[in-house]
Amino acid sequence: MPKDNSIKSVLIIGSGPIVIGQACEFDYAGSQSARSIREEGIEVILINSNPATIMTDPSMADHVYLKPLTTKSIIEILKEHPQIDAVLPTMGGQTALNLCLEADEKGIWADFGVKLIGVDINAINITEDREQFKQLLEKIEIPAAPARTATSFLQGKEIAQEFGFPLVIRPSFTLGGTGAAFVHKKEDFDDLLTKGLEASPIHEVLIDKALFGWKEYELELLRDKNDNVVIICSIENMDPMGIHTGDSITVAPAMTLSDATFQKMRDMAIKMMRSIGNFAGGCNVQFAVSPDEREDIVAIEINPRVSRSSALASKATGYPIAKIASKLALGYHLDELQNQITKSTSALFEPTLDYVIVKIPRWNFDKFEGADRTLGLQMKSVGEVMGIGRSFQEALHKATQSLEIKRNGLGADGKGYTNYEQIIEKLTFASWDRVFVIYDAIQMGIPLSRIHEITRIDMWFLKQYEELYTLEKEISNFKIDTLPKELLLEAKQKGFADRQIAHMIGCLESQVHKLREDMNINRVYKLVDTCAAEFTAKTPYYYSTFEAEIETADGKRYVHNESTVTDRKKIVVLGSGPNRIGQGIEFDYSCVHGVLAAKECGYETIMINCNPETVSTDFDTADKLYFEPVFWEHIYDIIQHEKPEGVIVQLGGQTALKLAEKLSKYGIKIIGTSFDALDLAEDRGRFSELLTELKIPFPQFGIAETADEASALADKLDFPLLVRPSYVLGGQGMKIVINKKELEEHVIDLLRSIPGNKLLLDHYLDGAIEAEADAICDGENVYIIGIMEHIEPCGVHSGDSNATLPPFNLGEFVMQQIKDHTKKIALALKTVGLINIQFAIKDDMVYIIEANPRASRTVPFIAKAYGEPYVNYATKVMLGHNKVTDFDFNPHLKGYAIKQPVFSFSKFAGVNKALGPEMKSTGESILFIDDLKDDQFYELYSRRKMYLSK
Repeated sequence: MPKDNSIKSVLIIGSGPIVIGQACEFDYAGSQSARSIREEGIEVILINSNPATIMTDPSMADHVYLKPLTTKSIIEILKEHPQIDAVLPTMGGQTALNLCLEADEKGIWADFGVKLIGVDINAINITEDREQFKQLLEKIEIPAAPARTATSFLQGKEIAQEFGFPLVIRPSFTLGGTGAAFVHKKEDFDDLLTKGLEASPIHEVLIDKALFGWKEYELELLRDKNDNVVIICSIENMDPMGIHTGDSITVAPAMTLSDATFQKMRDMAIKMMRSIGNFAGGCNVQFAVSPDEREDIVAIEINPRVSRSSALASKATGYPIAKIASKLALGYHLDELQNQITKSTSALFEPTLDYVIVKIPRWNFDKFEGADRTLGLQMKSVGEVMGIGRSFQEALHKATQSLEIKRNGLGADGKGYTNYEQIIEKLTFASWDRVFVIYDAIQMGIPLSRIHEITRIDMWFLKQYEELYTLEKEISNFKIDTLPKELLLEAKQKGFADRQIAHMIGCLESQVHKLREDMNINRVYKLVDTCAAEFTAKTPYYYSTFEAEIETADGKRYVHNESTVTDRKKIVVLGSGPNRIGQGIEFDYSCVHGVLAAKECGYETIMINCNPETVSTDFDTADKLYFEPVFWEHIYDIIQHEKPEGVIVQLGGQTALKLAEKLSKYGIKIIGTSFDALDLAEDRGRFSELLTELKIPFPQFGIAETADEASALADKLDFPLLVRPSYVLGGQGMKIVINKKELEEHVIDLLRSIPGNKLLLDHYLDGAIEAEADAICDGENVYIIGIMEHIEPCGVHSGDSNATLPPFNLGEFVMQQIKDHTKKIALALKTVGLINIQFAIKDDMVYIIEANPRASRTVPFIAKAYGEPYVNYATKVMLGHNKVTDFDFNPHLKGYAIKQPVFSFSKFAGVNKALGPEMKSTGESILFIDDLKDDQFYELYSRRKMYLSK
């Protein structure tokens, strides 16, 4: 049965602002889905309130509505577009499913004659309502953990009495494990039960017996109208049950599962999917398996939508789950659709992997002072990275190198823990850095049996770790001139970085790199092809590895490289790595637009990034995708292989920018603004000299490297002072201090956490208004794309402020200063591309806080508010393809647009929610208002000073 021809127009519901538990994997899914449906000649109407995403780009759908995700907005859209036939709610995470349910209960879909595709209401209800799900599993004879639901406090107490402890409390209809908790002892039960009942929108919790130490697995499934089912990917959690899958280190394909158990699990998953309703689309099923020879399987949950795991599975296999799921929702059968990578096999062909994937989450606990850092049932990570390698060890190393937490991989960097008690504590109470702590424990000589007993991590994984440590010990016996080729090759095949090997043998990273070249141990690139090379892949999606040389009969030696270099002129775009607070999805938006603009200018585009949740790592965004760590060694090897015209660093946030110095040092051309200009803007000393020359005012400041120097400076500068380390992201470590005692405490704390860093002390302009401007400059002409005024006073990080476009109460005199300063600074920095400048306004005087000659988090917001493709223009300027004067700028905005930050404080009980110079928001939404009399604006303005923390 081909597609349902009665469907002419589809409404896709997005997932709203990024919060912990629901991140940019839904932007990726929504973007794929919109493209997939439009390919069929069907109109796509999209609702999502997140301005930072590709999904809400005007090019993605026929109509994009940046509106709050409420039934009121749904009704407005359905009235505006009576032609909408169907709604697809499975691409927007839990937010979209919950909104779809609410609209159904209110009879909205029925009133407007809109049918649900991709899932049915029954499936959402069965899978989200813990009691119904439990009954279903009993009916279809699938084992589940002993569990009962409670809708009142009293019921919950009775169940606990019957089951005994430890228990798990799971609220119904929540996101990212919100409200879920382990209860080890009776004393904690009352409090956690109350929290669980409050967290559930229907005040219902499931109380089940805790399956401590059981292994956890996930399967990603797709089903069509003909009841064909394919399993796209099996994912094994390295961590046992008890840690939310979003916070778990996961591996694909499953590593420690016997084939018989895997087949049983497949059958169960298919049975479960077929039993929850008659719909075509995607599904994620989670299982627990007992860690003994019996391998008993218990079903945990099923999600009838794409999830963060399906983004991971898509990138892991090269099988675009959201794209195919959307086609299935339109009525296609799997055997009628083509595999997008081979173009010769059907979508009914299950992917086979001849490599290993490791996903490691990325946390931001430093932003939440006082947060409980142990991991459990509630997800706490803000992003994730994925490593691809020929072995688990190589993939694990590549993933740890991608995290950007100043580690070079596992061990061999002198940064491990050496305190026995601390190591045992971190293993006992799962910590965010346990992936490194396991290595430290082995290094200390703690037996694998003891590590297994504490962590319940399968012995197979621990033995893999042990092998790595054994190899490190062996290599440490050599020096650079005695290291045997086979040992160096083995270290590279197991993922050790040149830096780590240099640490082991006591030399420089560059010496190891040269030794590799001399010994012909070079990276080779392999295709991610969905079919373990059984069929030819047409898609250039690569990962790197190392291979031993092959010798032919005539004595020729070579290694097989699947990445063919063309003779076209090429541009590399560096991605922004894992999402974290201060560097989110807005840089993915910028990278994607940069790639598309470079393509329009006739370049072959090469994307390097390691974030599985993003559109930039989709296999058909750039001409070539290298799914590799944004880590010097990997980037340099790709550049040597591809020989591009240059590298774009200003679209990938601080991650890419930090590599500019090294690129410049190695003679690799930086496209757009030069490294010297980037450095000038970052170096406060040099930058203030420039401002003095330009006669532009800035708050008085000084630089200190010790607590004594800071104290002496304070006498000159006068309190309050803003203290911050240089070269950091998202206001990390910034604080306003009001006396010498606070100053000394903060300075000592900063020097301990970021040793060797210079500290900047600025006189803080108390009560000032903050504003910022973004502009495009070609070195001669400057065009200001937007000026925003912050509703909160100066001192709240710009990422945490409500920003209003255009400004709402800055006079003409102030606006003229902002424009003049922006143009002067952009030209003085010889900016080619984008620049963001932040201002403090006091007594009608405009002071400069800082300038960033790169894409900022506000660029997508301005582009959406004004309906203009600014990143496209800026990229063409960077490439020298156009001047600013070539573009016909035509911004249009009725009234005002407000960028509203969104916080995930609910994940961290007891954390100080006060806002200050260090950024804490995880995402943002956009609000359009006609005028300043709007109630929402009035409410924001009246609360503007409430949260300011010093």
